[in-house]
Amino acid sequence: MHELGVLNSMVHTIERIVKEQNVTIVHKLVIEVGELSGIVPRYLEQSWPAASYKTFMENTELELIVIPGIVKCKDCGRVFNAVYSDLSCPDCKSNAMEILEGDDMIIKEIVCD
Repeated sequence: MHELGVLNSMVHTIERIVKEQNVTIVHKLVIEVGELSGIVPRYLEQSWPAASYKTFMENTELELIVIPGIVKCKDCGRVFNAVYSDLSCPDCKSNAMEILEGDDMIIKEIVCD
């Protein structure tokens, strides 16, 4: 489960940024997680208490927004959600696809005082 390491790194980065901005409290952290990112949202939620423990973000709420894994079939051109289609085109059954969205994880918002 690499989600804890990802969150630890994120907490340290955010800590550096908010200190530069003279912010002392972060109320909420909003993260967008793509279905094709390799990050499991449920594991992020489970890891959050350990990642934020004894940091300035210990009482920070974590909000996750899951971004659908949208792809385009390279063979027939159909656009579809890869996760709901078991990573194959519902029309031609091809596994050759171009990712259009949902393959990353970004910090969408940091809500501070």
